[in-house]
Amino acid sequence: MMIWLMLATLAVVFVVGFQLLTAGSRHAAQALSKRLQLPPVHIESMLSQMGKEAAKEFTDYIAGDNEAHLNNGAAVLLIWQVLIVDGSDENTWRWHSVLTRAGFSATLTRQQLLLALGFLRQLEPDSQELNALREQYNARVTQQGVELEGETTKVSNLVSLSAWRDRH
Repeated sequence: MMIWLMLATLAVVFVVGFQLLTAGSRHAAQALSKRLQLPPVHIESMLSQMGKEAAKEFTDYIAGDNEAHLNNGAAVLLIWQVLIVDGSDENTWRWHSVLTRAGFSATLTRQQLLLALGFLRQLEPDSQELNALREQYNARVTQQGVELEGETTKVSNLVSLSAWRDRH
């Protein structure tokens, strides 16, 4: 009887400890999936492909109540879905509608590509392939296509991944 009690206590401590250790990343992934109105499996799949360190950086980045970070996290998810998972036109339009329905920007910025390169570094995405994806995607979803770097009038809240890492 005493052994069963000790094993049960050990199991409870393990489960509670695991829940506490992973609570932050789960909440961040759930916040993004809730905003996108998607099951968490899409974000969790991406996180598992990122690797442990990059996944923690990503969830730390989107944690909190920062709209720009959520928008950038959604863009990284779109890039992963369209570049890595399924590059079909149907999938591209599906993810475009998911982002716009959630109120996120319909276009991809150069800064978001840089974030994707950092977060998806374990998958070794090709920067030229990412740039081509951005140009094709933006041309499809906007009348103007890709804005030229430095010619945008919109103020950006983006921070480079290396600057963000230095602060955290």
